[in-house]
Amino acid sequence: MAGMRDIKRRIKSVQGTRKITRAMQLVSAAKMRKAQYQAASSRPYSSLAWELINNLTRQLEIDMPLLRTHRHAKKVGVLLISTNRGFVGSLNVNLVGKLKELEKNPELICELVVHGQQAKTLTARMGKVIGADFPKLDKTTAIEDIYPLAKYLTDLYQTNQYRKIYIVYNHFYSTISQKPEIIQLLPFSPEVVRQSKEKQEVVISKKYGYNYQFEPEPTKVLEHLLPRIIESQIYQAVLESDASEHSARMIMMKNATDAAGDLIDDLTLSYNQLRQNKITTELAEITAGKIALE
Repeated sequence: MAGMRDIKRRIKSVQGTRKITRAMQLVSAAKMRKAQYQAASSRPYSSLAWELINNLTRQLEIDMPLLRTHRHAKKVGVLLISTNRGFVGSLNVNLVGKLKELEKNPELICELVVHGQQAKTLTARMGKVIGADFPKLDKTTAIEDIYPLAKYLTDLYQTNQYRKIYIVYNHFYSTISQKPEIIQLLPFSPEVVRQSKEKQEVVISKKYGYNYQFEPEPTKVLEHLLPRIIESQIYQAVLESDASEHSARMIMMKNATDAAGDLIDDLTLSYNQLRQNKITTELAEITAGKIALE
């Protein structure tokens, strides 16, 4: 019977798909645990480093390129951190939606610095201005991988090309919760604004009354310290994005595996019903033939 053969073929096809999604789920789960650990482990350092530099800038009156504000600059630099691959639900699409919040001021031009293939593809399709593209490696991100990206942004800021620099990325909250956020990287600000569809959260760095002692002089210390702080903030955003990516992909693959299992159950039920109908029909024909011979 053709219907039974088609259903049997579909069952076999869906079973193969389920094996693939199940394998991808297990791989993503292993990567997710490692990425979550890295993101959570580096948060205290990143947070305290940000508080340190904001306390220093409020206490010291030092004229340095990275501490200046460029009010006459017409560009706003935006570092957009996405994934390289798909199967992450709406993770990357939400980033592009978040980007629109920075384009409300018509006097400023948003110039993108993309990190991740999906960010490049989506923004180019929308006709956005891409100033630079830094490829994202398909491996665990090391701090050394961030150096060229951080140097590029700081060089442009020091040459008075950007009024502000923002980072748009997916912040990891839990395995089932990842939300796009915007943080201001430069100029240094005591407030970190985390915005989501549900609410807007303003995280203010704590102000301590410490008296800092410098050796050597403050200018030389800050010349080396400020770039490291910027690198740590970018690195933390990349780690949060990686943890969000693997978590979202694991959930997607789990849902796909469960959906494939449900589809196999439905197809198996249909197959058994057709098979039972065929058996019933054959029994009826045999009975009718026997009665006709009597």
